[in-house]
Amino acid sequence: MERAVVLRPLGLGDLLTGVPALRAVRAAVPGHRLVLAATAALAPVAGLIDAVDEVLPARELEPLDWPGPPPDLAVDLHGKGPASHVVVADLQPRRLLTFGSPGYPGPAWYADEHEVHRWCRLVAEGLGVPADPDALDLAVPMVPAPVAGAALVHPGAAFPGRRWPADRFAAVARHLAAAGHDVRITGGPGEVELARSVASAAGLGEDAVLAGRTTSLELAAAVAAARVVVSGDTGVAHLATAYRRPSVVLFGPVSPALWGPPPRAQHVVLWHGNGTGDPWGAALDPALAMITVDEVTDALDSVTSRV
Repeated sequence: MERAVVLRPLGLGDLLTGVPALRAVRAAVPGHRLVLAATAALAPVAGLIDAVDEVLPARELEPLDWPGPPPDLAVDLHGKGPASHVVVADLQPRRLLTFGSPGYPGPAWYADEHEVHRWCRLVAEGLGVPADPDALDLAVPMVPAPVAGAALVHPGAAFPGRRWPADRFAAVARHLAAAGHDVRITGGPGEVELARSVASAAGLGEDAVLAGRTTSLELAAAVAAARVVVSGDTGVAHLATAYRRPSVVLFGPVSPALWGPPPRAQHVVLWHGNGTGDPWGAALDPALAMITVDEVTDALDSVTSRV
């Protein structure tokens, strides 16, 4: 069987914004085995994408340990190149699809294009198939959700510039609890102390802290079963989009026009910026700091009243 490989060894949000493009690749080569080169940590979540047949563990911009003969098709969903282009080109595929850069013909890269639309356009133009930017849904994991119907508060983010202050998340969690919601604080293994501090300041018990207690699939299951999700611009926000759960997402250094959820009634975006901040910044982005607790609680009350 012919194989196609798609390169996207990045974070959770990156993986999920690439799902519509992956589905378009599958439509272009329906008889191929589609291999997704993604980080090992995200392999379980990648397995929830119906277009993917196999996950090949990969690291960002490192050569792939590709088994067997060259693939028929290799697609760079990592970046504009040329460093990522080299990774897929080194597999010597019969067909190579990348954005245009020196030595690599392809569609033009537009810096102001939404991440989902960017990769859909690459595949649509390069392989001649339709690509639906709204095809973001994931399969629900076949594991029990650690909690169902909860209000999930996710205070973490990869960089401080995208982390709304913990005391404000605590105030939001207190508001949700006072409104009768089952509030749980989510996070990864490195965010346990942050989650505990938010729970403590909100007057919640230790059992409210899910951070560090869930696998990636259990976290996905919790989001799929959530009443509402509130977070910054991070991977959990994209899970809420993938499972069409009501969400309130707080943006700061990066414009939601580049990374925000699709325009659906159940997703509310809060942003006071101009898109010129540093998403990798070591200090809270000024635009994110402008978002108030009252804005967030009002938005949460609005979205939860519709479900």
